Amino acid sequence: MTSIAIRGSGIAASGCAHILAGAGLRVAIEERRRPSVPTIMLSDPALGLIRGVFDRPDLFSAYPRVKRRVVAWGGSPVIVPHGAALASEDQVQTALAVPAGATAGPAGFTIHTASPVPLGEMRVFGDRNAVAVRVKLRDPALADEARIEAVAGGWLYLVPAGTGEGWLLGVGGTIAALLGQSALVAPVVDAVGAASTTFCASPRLHLPLHGADWLACGTAALGFDPICGDGTAQSVREAILAAAVVIAMAEGGDRAALLTHYQSMLIAAMRRHLLLCAQFYANGGTGDWWRAQHEALMDGHHWCTALLAKLPEPRFLLDGFRLMPRQAAA
Repeated sequence: MTSIAIRGSGIAASGCAHILAGAGLRVAIEERRRPSVPTIMLSDPALGLIRGVFDRPDLFSAYPRVKRRVVAWGGSPVIVPHGAALASEDQVQTALAVPAGATAGPAGFTIHTASPVPLGEMRVFGDRNAVAVRVKLRDPALADEARIEAVAGGWLYLVPAGTGEGWLLGVGGTIAALLGQSALVAPVVDAVGAASTTFCASPRLHLPLHGADWLACGTAALGFDPICGDGTAQSVREAILAAAVVIAMAEGGDRAALLTHYQSMLIAAMRRHLLLCAQFYANGGTGDWWRAQHEALMDGHHWCTALLAKLPEPRFLLDGFRLMPRQAAA
């Protein structure tokens, strides 16, 4: 199994391709483009992971930075120090691009980082939809500040985008309705663009995550609620694990055990994420919408717990970009 096909584009696809090529495997990328995200906030933990995978310690160091977040979530606003770089998805794609290649003959294994995958379905935890709109920032001081606000009908997330503008994400209702309930975000922005098409903002997990000759990675495998700000870092972590699993199989490892380990680790990641999100939705508001989202998250947490109880204990540990048996690690 020396030829690997990667279907998709984005951080997960590029990360997998880079690690696998570095391990001496032949990689072919079959791009599957989707509408790009206008702004990605790359947290310092995500930047650390990306720089480590691509061995480029200065990557995105010249990009605009967010230095703080102002958060109004079930109480008075608080200022929280924050470190992140701002880039468009197109800029990220260009910076992390891996030259597309062609394998000799059919691929021995396929990594799907874009839907559809060969088998299964996506389970969604909640019914939160989101829209985004380009806005003008009334105060130039907001150029390095993000704002997050819970309101009666949902929440708002304001991210600067340079040149006195920003992007406003609204979850739970229309931008106009949410701004009408806002005390933190509404006074500092003017909408200057049309709202995007509605898209899903609920956590979601595809099962199964693998077949005998494929696995799902990145957004084809799972999606995080944007409230956590960890979606980019999670895509990188998935790429590292997926590549490590494929390398181990190519070197003669137990395919069934390795793929089961991969599925277990991603279910466990979703379980942790659902519990984290549940804490936010328990404190954001008291209305029916907030209660329904919290209940869906907790139902999902219990569901993931039940799935993990039926799976074997993890048999491997990551060591850099390699998996090793737990006995050897001990």
